[in-house]
Amino acid sequence: MRALSIAATGMSAQQLNVEVISNNISNSSTTGFKASRVEFQDLLYQNIRTVGSASSDSGTIVPSGLQVGLGVMPAATYRVNTQGTVLMTGNTFDLAINGRGYFQVQMPDGTTSYTRSGALQLNSSGQIVTADGYQILPSITVPATATAVTVNSSGQVLATISGQTAQQTLGQLQIASFINPVGLEATGNNLLKQTDASGSPTTASPGTSGMGTITQGSLESSNVDIVTEITNLITAQRAYEMNSKVINTADQMLTTTNQMKS
Repeated sequence: MRALSIAATGMSAQQLNVEVISNNISNSSTTGFKASRVEFQDLLYQNIRTVGSASSDSGTIVPSGLQVGLGVMPAATYRVNTQGTVLMTGNTFDLAINGRGYFQVQMPDGTTSYTRSGALQLNSSGQIVTADGYQILPSITVPATATAVTVNSSGQVLATISGQTAQQTLGQLQIASFINPVGLEATGNNLLKQTDASGSPTTASPGTSGMGTITQGSLESSNVDIVTEITNLITAQRAYEMNSKVINTADQMLTTTNQMKS
């Protein structure tokens, strides 16, 4: 009976759906996190009577045929790249991107990763780094004599130096964008890496070439909508239960058949 294996694929698919929803909910407070959703595809079909085949020697054609689907499979997890709410924190090195773009992060192995999390800090050398100590590219160093640091909307980093009237320019932040940001691979720790699907990055100053702008003293919150996720969770649970019911029903039908034979 096909219903047993078909319903089993449905239960497996909804289990994965619940896992993705669970990850979204658990990251509802993660800075710069983007929610994901599962995309499903139907499996192969068994052709019992092929559509368009000849039904007689006179050339008549079967108009619809007879096909039985074999279930469902997860095809992809799609990252929803909508803007999260920008929340003010007042911290000097908390930076939020309003619009397109990612901060560039220098990894220990020399590669570049990308993040929307702008919870930045200074290391012992005065360089602007992530919470894990990875440098933001291009590298910007704040001198120990700086009494205040300003990052304007275009990503220019300025410092007020003790004993000087005019602000000193320390550097210019560059952010990156991708033609297909959904193709970026999540590696954990709020980091993403380039893939063949994402394409090569385009870098520019904030506020130029379609890039977003920088807001200092703020962080972009997760774009997870808890109400939507709870609704999706209930829907996935009901779908899982219905597939389970199909298996129970198919088992009862097989039991009845076996009893008739005996």
